[in-house]
Order: sequence, then structure tokens, then C-alpha cells
Amino acid sequence: MGGEGGRTHSKTVLVVDDERSLRLLCRVNLELEGHRVLEAATLAEARALVERESPDVVLLDVHLGNEDGLELLDELEALDTPSRVVLLSGTSEIGPELRARVDGVIGKPFDLKRLSAAVSGATLR
Repeated sequence: MGGEGGRTHSKTVLVVDDERSLRLLCRVNLELEGHRVLEAATLAEARALVERESPDVVLLDVHLGNEDGLELLDELEALDTPSRVVLLSGTSEIGPELRARVDGVIGKPFDLKRLSAAVSGATLR
């Protein structure tokens, strides 16, 4: 159900990306929509936030500098977390098997409407 003014309920969103500017872009836009936004630049930071905060949505970069963001996806699946996971990727290497494991994929650069849809729960396959 929507909240005041037809808005959806706010969510806690974890943005996991090694690019500071992309995290900031997500933070500013999602906070304007009423969401609580957490940021992680590394897998270690992301793991700590997942454990402590139980985010509703995880926006996960596939390539985190020298780290593989898919490690976190594996861990979230093993934890059977209720978090929705949307992959962020600057490459087109995401095949059907990987797409089937996540709630959506957003290619970089992305449209802010697509970001909003990903957090609200729209299907992004």
C-alpha cells in the first residue's frame, strides 16, 4: 500500500559499489523518495551492513574494484535473506542463469526511473 501522497513505504537500501559518485547519486535520489540508504565500497563493508541492518534492497555492483560482487550474492542466498538483490553492471556479461538468481539488473549508466523502479519492487529482468 502506498503511503502519503501515493508513495510506497520507505525501504532500507544498501548500495554496494566501489564508485563513490555512483553511491552518492543513488543516495541522493533514493533519499528524496524517502528511503534510508546505506553505502558500502567493499565486500567487507557490505557484509557488516547486511548483518547489522538487514536491508530490504541490495543494489550490488558486479565488479567492486578487485573484488567480485557476486560473492556477496552467494552469501545472501546462503543466509536466505529476504533482501531483494538488483545487480549493477557496466558490462553485458550477465547471462540468464545469473539473471534468474536476482530481482533485476541495471546497466550502467542507468536512468533514475529504473533505479526507483528497482527499489520499489518492479520487475527488472
